[in-house]
Amino acid sequence: MFAEAQSDPSLSEDEFEAQEPRLRTALLKAQYRQLERADRSLLIVVAGIDGAGKGAAINLLNEWMDPRHIQTLAFGAPTFDEQERPPFWRYWNELPAKGRIGIVFGSWYAPLLLEASRKKPRPRRMTAYAEAIDRFEAGLAAEGVQIIKLWYHLSAQAQADRTKMLLSSPETAWQVRPTDRKVQKKYDRICYAGRQIIERLNPPHAPWTIIPSADEHMRAVRTAQTVLHALQHRPPAPKAQVFSASGLARRRSPDRLAQLDYHTKIDKDDYESELGLLQGQLARAVRSDAFRNRSLILVFEGQDAAGKGGAIRRVTRALDLRQVDIHPISAPTPDELKRPYLWRFWRHMPRHGRIAIFDRSWYGRVLVERVEGFASSVDWRRAYAEINDFERQQTDHGAIVLKFWLAITPEEQLQRFHERERSPFKNFKITPDDWRNREKWNQYASATNDMLARTDTDHAPWHVIGTNDKRYARIHVLKNIVAALEQTL
Repeated sequence: MFAEAQSDPSLSEDEFEAQEPRLRTALLKAQYRQLERADRSLLIVVAGIDGAGKGAAINLLNEWMDPRHIQTLAFGAPTFDEQERPPFWRYWNELPAKGRIGIVFGSWYAPLLLEASRKKPRPRRMTAYAEAIDRFEAGLAAEGVQIIKLWYHLSAQAQADRTKMLLSSPETAWQVRPTDRKVQKKYDRICYAGRQIIERLNPPHAPWTIIPSADEHMRAVRTAQTVLHALQHRPPAPKAQVFSASGLARRRSPDRLAQLDYHTKIDKDDYESELGLLQGQLARAVRSDAFRNRSLILVFEGQDAAGKGGAIRRVTRALDLRQVDIHPISAPTPDELKRPYLWRFWRHMPRHGRIAIFDRSWYGRVLVERVEGFASSVDWRRAYAEINDFERQQTDHGAIVLKFWLAITPEEQLQRFHERERSPFKNFKITPDDWRNREKWNQYASATNDMLARTDTDHAPWHVIGTNDKRYARIHVLKNIVAALEQTL
């Protein structure tokens, strides 16, 4: 793929001037069509040889199109805040909304390119980077993010000549960065690394295009043609097997809910003494020095009226609320619907030393969205592996992820619904949706058992607790949190 770029092809001034008006018009029309449809976004990943004119090409692209609807996303060395989250956190945060275009400099390929261009690349590390990138791009593509990747290439001599030309004038010397000057020493290694990456990570849903860059006219035209083609053609969907690359959860009984003992109770006096003891242990654990390099993510799911709110309050009573973020999850907003499903959850991942509590969570896709038909069968089936990978990224970066399913019997739920209706302090909690969900009890139970079987992993386990006795449930939630913290810290 490098052959044509290595030969430094060019366009004459006349040839360029003949193509420019047509390309500019077509690009602008295609951009406005995408804005109007708003059914996908476009990510343009920029990479290649330093000093190949990547910045100039993108500046021209902004000039030819409407820059108000283009986001230029430049990622350098991770900031302190970014270092305290998984590596892909910062890319998720900046994803453009459907209809818009994002141009990415310093992308998720930077660590892989750096590793591949070492004198002695480490194969395991390269494989890990490549697999993570493959899953990331496939997940975005499946959720309406179109990805094209541009490698700007030119011969070693052309790169040296261009750098020398830019340095010859004070008006252009600022464009030459320190890395541009060092390319000559590592040119062959960079080319070899680029070839490896392009051959390894060039799926139809996120293809690479080589942009010959020695001649500015050729570079501009090829960039414009590639972007125009992407705007005018819908990419193929990623293959399903990509999403299973993060591994399978351990399988349990197909009906864990039926195996629960819903009748276990705890004496009120024992409850009060155990509650205070466990809250004290929790408070000490999250205030310890060891927790400064960790974070805690607690997920609460369960049937309506199963006691999620009460359990969360008993947890937060032991915490400094300046250290905690509580996220009640409801239906996605219009802004959230314009981006991939996991985007709104990635934004709330805690940095080290902090705690995030989710009252309902990303599991909505395989529960309410599945049962109510808000997600297609393809989407919710794919979500199991995407969720496992999402949670794996958190735990690999130091997070402790605990998930609680609070289960209740239909009879106990009905009693609590009636109590809420009668209580002036609780009647706001009962809604028509609660009654409607109750009518689909069996469908939700089936979806829950599937979820537990497919997402109960060693790194992010599910704790399934019967909550007919609220005191018993709260104690067991706290016991599991304290045990996980003490074991990890």
